[in-house]
Amino acid sequence: MSNRVASGSAHRLDGVAIRGVVSVLPRREIDNRRFEVEFGEESVRDVVKMIGVRRRYWVEEGVTASDLCFQAANTLLTRLNWDKSTVDALVFVSQTPDYRLPATACVLQGRLGLDIGCAAFDVNLGCSGYTYGLWLASSLIRAGSRRVLLLAGDTISRTVSPSDRATAMLFGDAGTATAIELDAQAESSVFVVGTDGRGATNLLIPQGAYRESNTKDERLNGRDPTCLFMDGGEIFNFTLRSVPPLMADTLSVAKRSIDEVDGVLYHQANEFMLKHLARKSKIPAEKFHTNIDLYGNTSCASIPLLMTTNLSEQLAASPMTLLMAGFGVGYSWGSALMSVGPLSCNETEFYDAV
Repeated sequence: MSNRVASGSAHRLDGVAIRGVVSVLPRREIDNRRFEVEFGEESVRDVVKMIGVRRRYWVEEGVTASDLCFQAANTLLTRLNWDKSTVDALVFVSQTPDYRLPATACVLQGRLGLDIGCAAFDVNLGCSGYTYGLWLASSLIRAGSRRVLLLAGDTISRTVSPSDRATAMLFGDAGTATAIELDAQAESSVFVVGTDGRGATNLLIPQGAYRESNTKDERLNGRDPTCLFMDGGEIFNFTLRSVPPLMADTLSVAKRSIDEVDGVLYHQANEFMLKHLARKSKIPAEKFHTNIDLYGNTSCASIPLLMTTNLSEQLAASPMTLLMAGFGVGYSWGSALMSVGPLSCNETEFYDAV
């Protein structure tokens, strides 16, 4: 059952537990020296001061987000010793699918050898995708599923123009898998989700699907319309308007204070924005986790990647109350306040081409 709050719709769901998380990174490490030829050393320094990205990992030609997620899911199923016939649903969250059709989730269901009774579908969301995915997976559990695989990953490096300073240095690639299971003893989870499609054109790939875009939009300024376009100023303003109320509403619905939260995990948008949001929401520094400097903005994979890097040891040892928030493209935003851990599997590995 949901109810309206100022920042969207709130949902409280019982009996759902995360059992494990795996993140997979490409092996190709890209440091900032790569961009100095295109933009100049001083310009690169200026951009890095804002976005905070020191390095990121990009896929090799021919490797897709589903490849990364496939490896993550295989590792996760093995570590948890889950019988593949017990997985009732597979949700693939990505903006970089294998094909326009069929759904990449169907391809992954086949590659993983899951039972034909496993529902499989794609969710085309980016920045908010992981928290939306947790809400969807939890809702499927409450509707009768026993186990759900949530696969979230993107290869945004394949969408950016190498000559676009606003995006070329920001993004990294990653794929993740999260195992979610029915557990009558699990604490209640709270989710808040919202959408404002009036901002849809401020972060988009104008061409490549079936709607004729306005390539004469002066904001493109000669940019390739088949590459990612981002109006950074508008995205920043949207984030400052939306995220603090989202956090406040989530805590209010959960009847918790920030003092009762063990860790805060935001989508890793850019460093300047993250620091500003943390100050505005008065989040204690020791609870606010970032890794954008090491991995870049990995789209829907950024929150689970935080879990398998910054919180790997803590989540293996004991339960943590996590407040997670994703926000951006769409405009779309979502939060999740959940008790997570101890996890039987919570690890990061590099992609091994098969």
